[in-house]
Amino acid sequence: MIRLAHFSDIHLTTPHHDWQAADWFSKRVTSWLNFRLLGRAARFAQADEVFACLLEELARREVDHFVFSGDATALGFEAEIRHAAEPLASVSIPGLAVPGNHDYCTPRAAASGHFERYFAAWQQGRRIGGHPYPFAQPVGPIWLIGVNAATGNVWPWDAGGAVDDDQLQRLKQLLGELEPGLRILVLHFPICLASGAPERFYHSLRRLEPLLDVANAGGVNLWLHGHRHSPYHFKQAPGARFPAICAGSATQTGIWTYGEYTIADNVLTAVRRAFDPSVRGFVDAETFTLALADSAARSRSASG
Repeated sequence: MIRLAHFSDIHLTTPHHDWQAADWFSKRVTSWLNFRLLGRAARFAQADEVFACLLEELARREVDHFVFSGDATALGFEAEIRHAAEPLASVSIPGLAVPGNHDYCTPRAAASGHFERYFAAWQQGRRIGGHPYPFAQPVGPIWLIGVNAATGNVWPWDAGGAVDDDQLQRLKQLLGELEPGLRILVLHFPICLASGAPERFYHSLRRLEPLLDVANAGGVNLWLHGHRHSPYHFKQAPGARFPAICAGSATQTGIWTYGEYTIADNVLTAVRRAFDPSVRGFVDAETFTLALADSAARSRSASG
């Protein structure tokens, strides 16, 4: 039996940012306007407090491993990434972390390697040829596989992402080399909206179909993600042979939630824990179960 804690989209920020001249001609300006003038700052006004409660919760709940599916920051500044990563070091629980589109807010932020440097402790694992992504972590009989779908976008309205051909080929190879066990893919972006409809193009995971083809063929059993701030799940996601779970935002006011998953005998039992300001802590909000089909049996069925 393995217990995982899955959280996402904490969107922490700092009082001062290290703006540079190039930032004023990038997507970072519109992101800042959205944060300061269009309500995002208010929605995440208690993010630091709630995140601190979440870290206390992880230690108290005695989970085996945590999964963070991206958007540690509001604007992708180095100071914000450091501010989000440093508290995690105080939690003596191993984990996996991948970046979100806010962490790669601009091409310069994406190329800086700040996320990978500050979250290095939670990006350990098996790789192909030394490339940072994808990577696979064993957790008992389970494989957690971190994929980077965040891209440094240029257009002010673009909050989408993609997995390029090179990373896709490495993922295919990695899935082919892993020993037997449940395979859980972790990335920031969803397969679809809670309704089952496709994401809007400017907010979507582009080149989704090739990634789903690799995941289906490679025996993936579950897709964990964030990006959307309200939690939801699918017993079988559209276009996939496996379930998917959106953690929602762990720190957005009124939504603040994370998932605690117990996995045994190819069945995932989930408890969604929501923050309750009256007790300054998290309480049970929803439970559900998902069948995680055995990948070897599924492959035999597909080939037969």
